Amino acid sequence: MGWWWWRLYWGLVVVIMMDCGGHAEGGEVTYDGRSLIIDGQRKMLFSGSIHYPRSTPQMWPSLIAKAKEGGLDVIQTYVFWNLHEPQPGQYDFNGRYNLVQFIKEIQAQGLYACLRIGPFIESEWNYGGFPFWLHDVPGIVYRSDNEPFKFYMQNFTTKIVNLMKSEGLYASQGGPIILSQIENEYQNIERAFLEKGPSYVRWAAKMAVDLQTGVPWVMCKQTDAPDPVINTCNGMRCGETFGGPNSPNKPSLWTENWTSYYQVYGGKTYIRSVEDIAFQVALFIARNGSYVNYYMYHGGTNFGRTSSAYIITAYYDQAPLDEYGLLRQPKWGHLKELHAAIKLCSTTLLQGARTNFSLGQQQEAIVFQEENGGCAAFLTNYAKQNVTVQFQNIPLELLPKSISILSECKNITFNSAKVNTVYNERIIKSTQTFDSISSWEEFKDVIMNFEDASLKSNELLEHINTTKDKSDYLWYTLRFEHTLSCTKPVLHAQSFAHVAHAFLNDIYIGAANGSSNVKYFMMDIPIELNDGMNNISLLSVMVGLPDSGSFLERRVTGLTTVAIQCNGNEFYNFTNFEWGYKVGLLGEELRIYREENLGDVEWGKNGISTNQTLTWYKIIFDAPLGNDPVAFNLSSMGKGEAWVNGQSIGRYWISFHDYQGNPSQIIDYLVAKQRLLLKRPFHFSLPNFIRFQLQGPCELISGMRESPGRPWRSVLY
Repeated sequence: MGWWWWRLYWGLVVVIMMDCGGHAEGGEVTYDGRSLIIDGQRKMLFSGSIHYPRSTPQMWPSLIAKAKEGGLDVIQTYVFWNLHEPQPGQYDFNGRYNLVQFIKEIQAQGLYACLRIGPFIESEWNYGGFPFWLHDVPGIVYRSDNEPFKFYMQNFTTKIVNLMKSEGLYASQGGPIILSQIENEYQNIERAFLEKGPSYVRWAAKMAVDLQTGVPWVMCKQTDAPDPVINTCNGMRCGETFGGPNSPNKPSLWTENWTSYYQVYGGKTYIRSVEDIAFQVALFIARNGSYVNYYMYHGGTNFGRTSSAYIITAYYDQAPLDEYGLLRQPKWGHLKELHAAIKLCSTTLLQGARTNFSLGQQQEAIVFQEENGGCAAFLTNYAKQNVTVQFQNIPLELLPKSISILSECKNITFNSAKVNTVYNERIIKSTQTFDSISSWEEFKDVIMNFEDASLKSNELLEHINTTKDKSDYLWYTLRFEHTLSCTKPVLHAQSFAHVAHAFLNDIYIGAANGSSNVKYFMMDIPIELNDGMNNISLLSVMVGLPDSGSFLERRVTGLTTVAIQCNGNEFYNFTNFEWGYKVGLLGEELRIYREENLGDVEWGKNGISTNQTLTWYKIIFDAPLGNDPVAFNLSSMGKGEAWVNGQSIGRYWISFHDYQGNPSQIIDYLVAKQRLLLKRPFHFSLPNFIRFQLQGPCELISGMRESPGRPWRSVLY
C-alpha cells in the first residue's frame, strides 16, 4: 500500500460499498557465462521487486532503505503502460506514477535498478498492464507478429527508454539501471500464435536491443530468447527447475523468486516459509546463479481499480516488507543473513572453479575453489531428517532439507533451516468506534430502468467492450409485457462477468457471483411478475479485468443469456431482445466522492439502511495522533470501493468468504475480523492497507452496497 500525503486541515474519505549493497555506481554493463559484469567487475546481486504505483512517493525512500539494509543490491520494477498512457499519445508520470523519481531515489541510496518495461506485465494488474484503448485498434492481436500491436508496443517502449536516457538513468550513462526486460513470460502462450509467436519474439528482442540502452536485456521464462537477450527463470524453485541460459555465454539470472503468492477473493493467504526461500536461493547460487530477485520484496496495494480479475486490494502482504512497509520477521532477517553469508564468499563464487560430489544418498557438496586458495562450499541435505556427513575429514551435522554455506570450506556461516531471527507480529489497539448511526449519512444510488438507458441494442452487449473499463458496472435493463400464465417463474441468467445483481420493478431480488477458477456463473431467482408491464434491471459487475493468457483482446465478459423459466422450461427468452444500457453508477458519474461534488446529491441521516443495496455512506472523524499504523475494521461491510480525499484506494469484498467461511482479506493473525488499515502516513485499504496522511477531520463515505452492511459498526484501531 502507499501513503497518501495531503496537507489538509481535514480529510475526505469515500467508500463505495457493494456487497548487502554498498554504493552502486554506473558503468559499462556486460556479461558472460558466470555473471553480470559492471564497470569491469563481476557482481553477485540480490534484488527485490518494489512497484512504484503500489506505494507512494513518500514511502519510496523508506522502502528502498529497508531493502538495502536487508542486503539487496538492486530494486526491480515493472513499468505500467495503462497508467502512463491512459489515452494514445497522452502521458502521465505524476505522483505515484513518477517513474523517474523512483529510479532516482534508488540511485540516491546507492542501489542498482532493473527496469521491466514489458510492456505486457501480467503482475495481477488490470488487463496485464495494457491500456484498454488498445482493444479498439482495428485489426489488433496482442503479443503477436501483428503490425498494429507492434506499432504501439514499440512506441511505448521507445518512450520509456528515451525518458530514462534523457535523465541519464542507464548505467552506461552513470545511472542505476543495469538491466531491462522486454515482454514477460511469453513462452507460456507462444504456441497459441503458431508461426507468429517465434517471429514476434525475434522482433521484440531486436526492437529492444536496437534502442541501444547500453545495458543487457532479459526475457523471463523464454528459452528461445534470441542473442544477446538473456533468458531468465521465474518461480519458487529455480534452483531445481531452471534449465539454465540458452547459451554458455549468458549468466543464470532468477528474475522472480516468489516470496509468497497473490491472493484472490474466496482464496486463503499463501504463506511460504523463509526456510524454503533461503534453501532455493542458496541452491540457485550453488548451481552458478548470480542474480536473484525476490518477487515481491514489498507488494503494497492495488489502489483504485488497478487489480486484475478477483485479486484482492493487498498485494503480497507476506513479503519481507509487508503491505505497510514494516519488516516481516523472520523473513526479512533470515534473508539478510543469507545475503551476508553469500557476499562473504562472493569473490570465490564468481571466480573459482566449481565441483560437486556426493556426501550420501540424499546429500551433496558443491565446492568453489580459487587458484589462490579461496574456497566456499554448499552442503545440501535433501532428506527430511538430520544427517551427519564427513566433509574434508570434519563431521558436520546437516539439518533436514537444508543447505549449509561454509566460508573457506571450514566454518558454517549460514544454514537455510536454522532461523535465528525472532518472529514478530503487528499489534492493533482500538482507538475509536464509529458506533453511532447518527454519525453516518447515506445516498441511495439510482436503479436504472429501460426508459432511462443511454444506449439501446437488440442484443446482449459484451461488458468491457461497452464500459471501456471506465467503470466496474454495466446496467442491462429491459421492459416486457407479461400476459402468459406461469405459477412459479424463475429469472435465469448466465454471465461471464464476476457479479450480477437483479432488480425486478425497482425491487432488489438477488445476486450471484463467480470466482477466480470458473469462467462463468449462473443466476436463478424465483420471482413474482406483475400482470402487464414489468421492468428487469441487471447490474453486471467486473472485479478487475483478466491479466494473462493468449488473445486477451478477444475475451468475452458480461451477460450472455437472460430468460424467465416456468417449471424448468424456458418461458421468455430475452437474449435477442431490445435492451437498454448504462455504464457505471450515478454516484460515479457525479463523482460524489470528491469534496466539491458532495452537494450534488441529497445525503440523508434518518433511517440508515442495513439491507439496501447501492448505497453510499459518508462520515467525518478525527485522525489519530502519532505515526503508527491505523486499522479500520470494516467487518460489517460487504463489497465495494473506497475513496480517501477523492482518491480511490481500492476495492473490497468482505462478503466473499473462503471455504472456511472467512473473508479472504483477513490477515492470518486477525482471526475474527476484517481490517481496513490506515497509516500515519495513513494506510487505508479495503479491507487491507492503503497509506495516506491526513490532518484534522477525515470524511469517510462507504457505500454502494452490493450486499447488506452496517457501517456504524466500524472501529478505528
